[in-house]
Amino acid sequence: MSTLSFESLRLKEDDCTPSTQPQAMENDFDTDLESDENEESDKEVSVPDVYLQACKLVGVVPVSYFLRNYDSAAMDLTHHGLGPLGCKALAIALVADMNINSLELGDNHIQAEGAKYLAEMLRANFTITHLDLSNNCLRSAGAEHVTNVLLNNISLKSVKLSGNGFTDDDAKYFTDALLTNSRIKELDLSHNEFCGKGGEQLGQLLANNEGLEVLNLSWNHFRMKGAVALCAGLKVNMTLTHLDLSWNGFSNEGALAMGEALKFNNTLVHLNLNNNRITNEGVGMLCRGLEFNDTLQVLLLAFNTLTVEGALALVNVVKNTPRTALEEINICNVQVNETFVRLLEVTCQEHRALDVRFGGVRGFIAKKPPKRVDPMKVIQDYLDQRKLRLWDFFRNIDKDGTMRVPVADFRKAVQQSSIPLDRYQIEELIQRLDRDGTGIVDYRGLADTRKQMMRDHRRQLRKVESRQKKEKQKSDRILRTFQSAVEAVTPHGSIVISPGGAKEDLSGPRHFSATPLSSWHHIVMSNSSRYSVTNLSNELVHLPALGGASPYRPASSPALRSYSQPNLLGDSARSSPGKPVSAQGVHSDPEVAYSKASPTALPLTRSRSALGAKQPAAKAKSKKAKKKKSTKQKD
Repeated sequence: MSTLSFESLRLKEDDCTPSTQPQAMENDFDTDLESDENEESDKEVSVPDVYLQACKLVGVVPVSYFLRNYDSAAMDLTHHGLGPLGCKALAIALVADMNINSLELGDNHIQAEGAKYLAEMLRANFTITHLDLSNNCLRSAGAEHVTNVLLNNISLKSVKLSGNGFTDDDAKYFTDALLTNSRIKELDLSHNEFCGKGGEQLGQLLANNEGLEVLNLSWNHFRMKGAVALCAGLKVNMTLTHLDLSWNGFSNEGALAMGEALKFNNTLVHLNLNNNRITNEGVGMLCRGLEFNDTLQVLLLAFNTLTVEGALALVNVVKNTPRTALEEINICNVQVNETFVRLLEVTCQEHRALDVRFGGVRGFIAKKPPKRVDPMKVIQDYLDQRKLRLWDFFRNIDKDGTMRVPVADFRKAVQQSSIPLDRYQIEELIQRLDRDGTGIVDYRGLADTRKQMMRDHRRQLRKVESRQKKEKQKSDRILRTFQSAVEAVTPHGSIVISPGGAKEDLSGPRHFSATPLSSWHHIVMSNSSRYSVTNLSNELVHLPALGGASPYRPASSPALRSYSQPNLLGDSARSSPGKPVSAQGVHSDPEVAYSKASPTALPLTRSRSALGAKQPAAKAKSKKAKKKKSTKQKD
């Protein structure tokens, strides 16, 4: 097949002219006026005629729906079986069309070849704003053609590419295309095969795109790695309002990363996390981010493994966060209890717009039965407190000192004593001391029980500590991955602003770059009169330099090394002059801020080496004092 060009989508003049043209040319008595009318009639060929001729040339059957509705603004050709050649005929007809704004070609098996024809058509057609190519088996080759459309076309605003078998390698095409195209407002990439690597690429897309508002990534395979990368991009995104991440297997690790992202994102309004294997623990991590978020309105958590505890945590967040914007929480598969209903009623009195969808009022909080204390340990503790020996306790019934007594006497002695044992514990103790069922209790086993119990207790403590250590290491590993992902996706000149904060004026040059998260500038502004700097998972947060405070000095400058806060001075030359930046603990008054930015005005930030300007003289004095003492001793 020859290479495709834009001219191949145009019909030749001989094919487009009507059959009456040769007869008109033979008439020698036509006037100039009649010739002009003939030329205009030749040019004004209708879209159905072009489509029929294109179908004839390509060799496909025309679609009657297109012929009947060619003049409508929305053209829905879903499930019409166009195929690649039918798509070519349609592309030829739409090259010069000026009516159709929405073109839906879902489930037509156009493949990559049909996507190539559409890409050539959209180079000339600038009226189509909505394009649906879902379920067309585009694969990787089709993804390349579609992204070429996103690079060249200036009219498209909504693109649906669901169910086309895109893989991780194809995610880079979309990222590269949408880094420069900020006109696309809606993008649907659901039901594809993006995994962890694709999540990293799409995280770059979220971090750098400045126009996307609606993104659907449901029914992919991001899992934990892709979820962390996506959340890192969401953290610095400033345009996205609707995000669908359902059916992706985020689990609790993804919920932790999403909670960290929601602490800083201040644009997201609708978040769908349905069916992501999130448990009550993951909801608790998500709630930590919701405490700082004041823009999210809809949160969908249906079909996750939640119970009443997770539902109570969600409602408590709304109740305890006055500035929250949550209006809808969907946990429709969770069975709640009366306690939840009462808490929801109290919360709705303060937040009247809140709507929580739950499954029913037949749920309960699973409580583990209290663990019974080992009866042997009770006896040992009783004897230790009273400083008694076993023989002292049983000598009334064991007069021979053999440490073997009948079961009835043993039971009677324990019941009459003040040992806090119930009937079930006494029977358990008898079964353990009389394993053979001989009717004789050998209480010599109680002598070595203390050491064994202590060993078991230490072993149990080690297990608990090991489990807690592993969970903490896992959380720290996820946070480190999140931080490195934020570092990777942070665009140059981006500033993260807390929910509800006013965005900084970006009209001037932006000098902040993507540095490690430990030295990344998070400027967080609240709606209140004072400003605050929010740390992410206890990382070190440095403030940007106050503009115009001091000249730029390289990192190797000895003057810089003599200060314990180099970031207050190191980036001053890169910050835009005339824009004071304030944070918690720093006065917002520009005069005070500028006066304290110089090295001489910060005596408390100097290290010991900087403070000790007269240390050599002090050492000399000490030597003289020692000499005087030695001379006095000699005298």
